[in-house]
Amino acid sequence: MADLVTIAGLGKSFRNGVAALEGVDLGVVEGEFLSVLGPSGCGKSTLLRIISGLTRPSAGRLDWHADDMAGRIGFVFQDPTLMPWAKVWDNVYLPLRLAGVARDEARMRIAEILAAVGLQGFEQSYPRELSGGMRMRVSIARALVTEPRLLLLDEPFAALDEITRSKLNEDLLALWRRHRCTVVFVTHSVFESVFLSNRIVVMARRPGRVTSEVKVDFTGPRDAGLRLSAPYTDVCREVSAHLTRAIA
Repeated sequence: MADLVTIAGLGKSFRNGVAALEGVDLGVVEGEFLSVLGPSGCGKSTLLRIISGLTRPSAGRLDWHADDMAGRIGFVFQDPTLMPWAKVWDNVYLPLRLAGVARDEARMRIAEILAAVGLQGFEQSYPRELSGGMRMRVSIARALVTEPRLLLLDEPFAALDEITRSKLNEDLLALWRRHRCTVVFVTHSVFESVFLSNRIVVMARRPGRVTSEVKVDFTGPRDAGLRLSAPYTDVCREVSAHLTRAIA
């Protein structure tokens, strides 16, 4: 498949002199689940913000191979960033409201996406009444309700316990298969990246740059059994070796 976006020679330096990215070359293929893996501080989040348009690069090019991506990018941050005074339904409705979609027109779409993320029945709950995993589900629903062509996720499960994180990994894959959008997922977990991705790119320490990539192709289902399989262990070992070299 063709690239949705191509990044060439991308660099980002901040006013305090910190060079976050330098010479990043990367193509994001339409429909793929791509994980960006690297140590803390290597510029993964900065790269995601540049792709989203929230941050401008200092150097290089970012070329879109689509007619119009305005309003077609969903972003899930590490923190759910929900409005604490608003109920779940209104938090998910926010991007539609900003786009001028009437409440009545949005009802069916919001009901469908809340059911898809396992939050049916929690429409009238406030964020403070939800667990950390449920708040992240709300954040994912809010990003998906606009039916994005590209979904960006910045370490969304990093603060969650291992059991919740594993379940959300499986649910995220199910949502990706259902919506068929392109996903770029930032993580520092080898195990998470291997479980989720079609392809993994590994970044070196600051200034961040892509040092290697690994294609991931499992023949069986991606479920709890995969994590105990020899093929999964083998790919984790390969990706860990790439990450060790990138850090060194």
